[in-house]
Amino acid sequence: MACKPEVIHAAGFVGRAAAAGRAERLEAIRLVTTGEVIELSHKLQPHAPHYAGIQPPFLMNLWTSAHGVIRALRRKGAVINDAGVNLEHVSMTLHTGTHIDALGHFSAGQRMYGDRTIDTTVGDLGLYELGAEAIPVVVARGVLLDVACMEGGSHLEAGRVVTRAMLSKAEADGGLKVGRGDVVLIRTGWGRYYSSDPARYVKGEPGIDLGAAQYLTDAGVAVIGSDNMAIEVMPCLDPAVSMPVHQHTLVDCGVYLVENMALDELAEKGSRPFCFVMLAIRFKGATASPTRPVAIL
Repeated sequence: MACKPEVIHAAGFVGRAAAAGRAERLEAIRLVTTGEVIELSHKLQPHAPHYAGIQPPFLMNLWTSAHGVIRALRRKGAVINDAGVNLEHVSMTLHTGTHIDALGHFSAGQRMYGDRTIDTTVGDLGLYELGAEAIPVVVARGVLLDVACMEGGSHLEAGRVVTRAMLSKAEADGGLKVGRGDVVLIRTGWGRYYSSDPARYVKGEPGIDLGAAQYLTDAGVAVIGSDNMAIEVMPCLDPAVSMPVHQHTLVDCGVYLVENMALDELAEKGSRPFCFVMLAIRFKGATASPTRPVAIL
């Protein structure tokens, strides 16, 4: 299936996921049989993995009005019920934790999704188009392709390429067939290091190569997610070619990427398709959004 033409929803949502209508959502909902909800995201907290030197770390501090000085000032103003307020300040990149990449996150030369250009799309204070506000609500058929144990271990090692042949085998082993509009989640097992060893988690990762990405986009998928930092294999196979999977999916095809997912619990439930639900925060002009995807079984 070709990656063109561009898909734009009447409400301004963009990408393949924007093409889903009521019928597709109802089909996904009909997959629910038990009502069990499986969390597919990590908790967002200090020491979340990040690329040092490229991404700022997650920082949070708390402000409270419950201290004596504030309480005394309120009493002076005739407020007697000691209503304390606690507020936080958070600093981070929106690519922290489980998040979805907006289509404006990447470019290929001057070109961006839908034949837009950097000059007309990227501003000093945010994206003029293709930002997180354009990410649609996703209610779709989810498919888990579990490649974690294909080499006899509990997970693939950093730098291990997940090929189209491996994805095809995972489909066959699970009795699955990826199709148009699906959300495909790839479990490599690397997510075990997200909390236990963040330094190792970001140093490298198993992930798909360009051929595997094309295998999925040719099938018409709308979203690709994985239990690693960047979806694609790191380090890159060719030092002269940087992040080709991101360019292909986000720029060429309008296929969203969901990174840093938690997929172990879902894998324990078996391989049958499920109802996938995900909502991004509509940060206008942002290149990503934290998200809380779930599988409803």
